[in-house]
Amino acid sequence: MKLRNKIFVATTGLFIVLLIAFSVAIYVLFAEEAYDRELNRLDQEAQAMTSNVHDLNSSVQTEDLLRAYVPSNGAIRVVNQSFEMMTSVTANRQVGLYRASLPEKEGRVVTRLNDVDGSTVSFVQQPIIWNEGDVVYVQMVERLDALDETLANLQLVILLVALIAIVPVVISGKLVADLVLEPIQSLIQTMNRIKENETFQEISLPKRSKDELFTMSQTFNDMIRLLKANFEKQEQFVSNASHELRTPITVIESYANLVKRRGYERIEVVEEAIEAIHSEARRMRDLTEQLLLLAKRDQDWQLNTSKVHLDALVQDVANHMHQAYERTVFVDALPTTRYTDEGKLKQLLYILLDNALKYSDSSVELTLDYVDEKPVITVRDYGVGIPSVQQEQIFERFYRVDESRQRATGGSGLGLALAKELADVLDASLDLTSTPGEGTTVKVIL
Repeated sequence: MKLRNKIFVATTGLFIVLLIAFSVAIYVLFAEEAYDRELNRLDQEAQAMTSNVHDLNSSVQTEDLLRAYVPSNGAIRVVNQSFEMMTSVTANRQVGLYRASLPEKEGRVVTRLNDVDGSTVSFVQQPIIWNEGDVVYVQMVERLDALDETLANLQLVILLVALIAIVPVVISGKLVADLVLEPIQSLIQTMNRIKENETFQEISLPKRSKDELFTMSQTFNDMIRLLKANFEKQEQFVSNASHELRTPITVIESYANLVKRRGYERIEVVEEAIEAIHSEARRMRDLTEQLLLLAKRDQDWQLNTSKVHLDALVQDVANHMHQAYERTVFVDALPTTRYTDEGKLKQLLYILLDNALKYSDSSVELTLDYVDEKPVITVRDYGVGIPSVQQEQIFERFYRVDESRQRATGGSGLGLALAKELADVLDASLDLTSTPGEGTTVKVIL
């Protein structure tokens, strides 16, 4: 069953059940009240009659007194303690009540009886002292045909009202189902269009509301925008990665063809080709490693924490970079220890120093000190710098401040993005400040 039908059946069914229960309750309460009222009236008449019987003198016949109190639609019977008939008085055409079988209970009885001679009756029994001093029971019985007819008419009226009320209940149930399912249906249609057209689309929100359905639609739109942004980033990432890998592959292929054509004749061509192929192969390896690292999920970054002497680590990194670039890296480090992942912290500093050495011709400084009781490692160069409008994008993948300069240095635009990932894993923050023509400073705050 569809959700729309389930909501319709549930709401309509609940309303109908409540309507029926309400109608039945009204009828039962009214009927009981009406029957009790008639029974109390007959009881009062019976008490008045028995009171007058006590004061009866010999000049008045007992039947005449009973006939004065007999209900217009009932009868009065006098029975002894063995419930044998002594005398009776009936109204017109109420012979059936004279012969009816009534309860044989001692003492005072006030009750309603069903199906006595085919009718509902009120029954009152009063014990009294009879003429000869014997105790007898006076039984007063009254048919409630008029009340039964009134209640039957009330049943018909309630039934008609209930049937008429069901119509708006059904209509309101359908409206409720449509109201609830409208955003859900819109969501389904939008998802179908996304599947068919392979494009990202949002649900239109005609008015702002505070209900859960509006929140669901708004959350769906937020999710679509997030997926669209991530998809565009992924496309850009794949496109840039393909472009970056295509260049070294083309260079390797070109030199391989050159060796095939002239390598047997000229040894210098072979040496040049080997050097170029080796250089491009290393570049491809570095690029591939960076891509694999950036593709890792957060849970794939496993930390191997140990107590690290940060001053020795900083000095060791500076020595390696000096050997690789044959450039001087000035070190100023305070003795400091910290629990961290030594390998990942080294990799982070290698990336920052690699950038500093590539884009500056003068010296590079590497310092370690404390700021607000936190160890801070600073990498400072005096190179070309980065324009302020581009500093926020510098940690995005494949972003390049200067395309021509990046190609000249062999950069891929992945280094700082990887540095940001490593800093997040190490629970560190990166603070970059740069002035074009003066240099760049990057602080690693542990």
